[in-house]
Amino acid sequence: MQLTGAEIVVECLKEQGVDTVFGYPGGAILNVYDALYKHGDEIRHIRTSHEQGAAHAADGYARASGRVGVCMATSGPGATNLVTGIATAQMDSVPLVAITCNVTVPLLGKDSFQEVDIAGITMPITKHNFIVKDVHDLAPTLRRAFRIAKKGRPGPVLVDITKDVTAAKCNYEKEIIEAPGPLVSTITDEDLDEAARLITKAKKPYIFVGGGCVISGASEELKEFAELVDAPVCDSLMGKGAFDETDSRFTGMLGMHGTKVSNFGVSECDLLIAVGTRFSDRVLGNPKTFAARAKKLQFDVDPAEVNKNVLVDAAVIGDAKEILKRINARLKDKKFDHSGWMLHIIDLKNRYPVKVPEEGLNGPYIIHEIYEKTKGQAVMVTEVGQHQMWAAQYYRFSKPRTLLTSGGLGTMGYGLGAALGAKASRPDATVINIAGDGCFRMNMNELITAEHNDLPVIEVIMNNHVLGMVRQWQDLFYGERYSATVLDDGADYVKLAEAMGCVGYRATTREEFNEVFLKALTSKKPVVIDCIINKDDKVWPMVAPGKPISECFDESDFTAVK
Repeated sequence: MQLTGAEIVVECLKEQGVDTVFGYPGGAILNVYDALYKHGDEIRHIRTSHEQGAAHAADGYARASGRVGVCMATSGPGATNLVTGIATAQMDSVPLVAITCNVTVPLLGKDSFQEVDIAGITMPITKHNFIVKDVHDLAPTLRRAFRIAKKGRPGPVLVDITKDVTAAKCNYEKEIIEAPGPLVSTITDEDLDEAARLITKAKKPYIFVGGGCVISGASEELKEFAELVDAPVCDSLMGKGAFDETDSRFTGMLGMHGTKVSNFGVSECDLLIAVGTRFSDRVLGNPKTFAARAKKLQFDVDPAEVNKNVLVDAAVIGDAKEILKRINARLKDKKFDHSGWMLHIIDLKNRYPVKVPEEGLNGPYIIHEIYEKTKGQAVMVTEVGQHQMWAAQYYRFSKPRTLLTSGGLGTMGYGLGAALGAKASRPDATVINIAGDGCFRMNMNELITAEHNDLPVIEVIMNNHVLGMVRQWQDLFYGERYSATVLDDGADYVKLAEAMGCVGYRATTREEFNEVFLKALTSKKPVVIDCIINKDDKVWPMVAPGKPISECFDESDFTAVK
């Protein structure tokens, strides 16, 4: 049948099973929005307050659901406002399709009104991108974009469509879309045999879990693997929830703000098994000393991540779930007993427990109480900073896709948009965004989106009236010179929430927080809780930049040296 390009865009979204799109209209994309209007009963469009919010919402939708998130924007500034959200998705391997529209073909390259080469701008931060100048290419390009976004290591794909293509007509034939299967062709028997050999020889193995385990849905296989190998397990920020953190084998996060147990244990192990993780600089500390006593075995879907940041002794390339299935089959008849090593790890856990400060309203207490009152079943979203690390440290994630956070790019302002996307994809879930007051200033306009679209998320602001993590570094490494980090302008976030149609509470004590958080859990409207905490509270433990993770220190260590 003959359809316009705009109608083809909508039909291709329907082919892919897309039920929600986040975006903001404008002149160049008007034809697409007109087509969306006619299909409002099939595809929900959520207009955010800013295009960056749309990109983050599509990202949050994808992370919470495992499906491809979709965002839209018009040409020029609309398209460029998506850039930070696209880069965030790229760094964290999030399947996202961004659809933008541009000026007509004859106006391209002529500095036309609201013209920008968005394909060129986003080339370094997308898995792939396209510009469509012929309506006959539109449906095949959109189908390819979704396939690329999902296949292998996921990532964002941008499709830029000229306005005349959205108006032109061509024949459209519906296709049945088959989801791409996991990457298994690269998994070889030789690599699996070498992996099994290293595991069999190890006396002190340690398993390090990353976001690839979440993406591949490998939780069951990972648990079986840890039990077969009889090894402790730590994770990265992106790997949260892939392994049940209430399991006795779990030792906490690894790296700059990881636990002493994980940092010391990995420094002592003789085999580090990295599953779906890229060895980021925040994990490694000093790469020359990282797990220096250990052989390193890496399971990863992306061969580019092998030997990039650390040299490994062996690797298996492919989908993490499938690799673990096959390695488990090789190991199931072997009997591993690392009880001495495990007792040592238990001793470290007893010596260096993760403790909530005993007095006052503070970040660790707030996160601990949220965990207790949600019974660990919430979808937790964070901005970036101290509150992000407290959420990772004090909420015990037992399921994948329950922590949504910007790990690679570290995007302040990510969380509220992502929380809205998560709530749109999982309306029955309790969705909580943990923010600092600095981050909240970057996205508070999206409270209007939450209220208008009936997305009752809970926004918990850890308000210390400073840029907390930057100030922490100024305290520790910059001689307490607080350059541009004090937020003392007297903004009232409770009144702001109420002005935007949401519910606002303020908490200055533990008792006040407990009372208002319980109210928030039963609210049918978006809720903002402004929690006043001390500006000098810090995230502990910590590894100084460039130092070995074995030199992890906490407040008592710092006070003793100071």
